[in-house]
Amino acid sequence: MSRWTGSWLSGPSAAHDPDEHATQAWPGERLGLPPEGPGSVASRGARLVALLLDFVIAGLVTSLFVRMDIQSPEVMGHFNRWAIAVWFLISVGAISLFGFTAGMAALGIRAVRLDGTAMIGPIRAIPRAVLTAIIIPAAIWDADGRGLHDKAAGTIVLRVR
Repeated sequence: MSRWTGSWLSGPSAAHDPDEHATQAWPGERLGLPPEGPGSVASRGARLVALLLDFVIAGLVTSLFVRMDIQSPEVMGHFNRWAIAVWFLISVGAISLFGFTAGMAALGIRAVRLDGTAMIGPIRAIPRAVLTAIIIPAAIWDADGRGLHDKAAGTIVLRVR
């Protein structure tokens, strides 16, 4: 029986990589990461707060160029579309070049490639940002604390301090 037919005929756990869901004492253990401190997997809370900080920064930058009027849904819709575009550009640029955004830097976390390459680059940063903007892929985690957006980009977010 093929792997794909076995996955739905044999139940939901048949298609899983056995090593992927092996019991770990901490997230990232199977990747050789420490349990805490620099180099350990960043917490979900830190990642969420960093994302919210990045959204605030994008909103502030957008407010310099686009009119904002909280009494007008049309104007706010226009503002929000521009704010998302600004967030996307800032996020892709910062992650591509530095591996972190301003929000991530404030919380001491950084995205790194699993293959050890120094820069993430735009080829990986663009799909990562698109999947983050959709929210759902970023909210689905594996045992190592990697969201689907990180899995697609081949990255993981680690603590730097």
